[in-house]
Amino acid sequence: MTGAIKGRLWLVPAPLDHGCASQVPLPEVMPAGTLQAASQITHWICENAKSARAYLKRINDLSPLALPVREQHIVELPRAVHKHGDHDGSFDARALLASALLGHDVGLLSEAGMPAVADPGSSVVRAAHDLGIEVRPLVGPVSLLLALAASGLNGQNFAFVGYLPQDAAQRMQRIQALESLAVKQGQSQLFIETPYRNAVLWDALLKALAGPTRLAVSSGLTLAGGLTRSKSVKDWRALPAPITNDTPAVFAIGR
Repeated sequence: MTGAIKGRLWLVPAPLDHGCASQVPLPEVMPAGTLQAASQITHWICENAKSARAYLKRINDLSPLALPVREQHIVELPRAVHKHGDHDGSFDARALLASALLGHDVGLLSEAGMPAVADPGSSVVRAAHDLGIEVRPLVGPVSLLLALAASGLNGQNFAFVGYLPQDAAQRMQRIQALESLAVKQGQSQLFIETPYRNAVLWDALLKALAGPTRLAVSSGLTLAGGLTRSKSVKDWRALPAPITNDTPAVFAIGR
């Protein structure tokens, strides 16, 4: 409709306890203003509808939803976006924002942390800008920044590089290339791994990195059993791995 007032795209963070054995109380990690804003949104774009509904139920316990969960309009990002990402411009998300063009505020939600940061969603944000839809990020936990701040590594110059290759030889080459950047440029390098591959990656890091390089790892951030550990690779080689193999982790290397 010509001249219609457009809705806004809200980037709604989620707690970092997705898939964990216990859940953190939302007031401990999410500002009241974020929960209040999220509770008034009735149209959603998400990674997983089931997870989105579960999160909305948690929000409702603290800030009543504008519509019951069963009446919320929830659409999922395509499976290809989950598998390959959407940061390269190959996916056109404009169709997902039809509700915003009709005047409805739309929430973008990932399963944990900030959508479009180490998670899908950047295509939706790009599409919103192209369509003249206002983008409003809300405050909440971002695992990458929490891990970096707690690592003791350079927080003035850093890069997030996503996942490392699964092939052992390619992974080794990638680790050593990242270490070279970290040492020569002073740029901290952050990357992540999915559960059940932590042990393999940890062993590869200890084999590939030089002894003086500092290696940090964070897991379970914001949860009661969360941890961040940071030592030189030389010191780590004499110690057991600080993380289990069943929780998501953020790794960082630098000097």
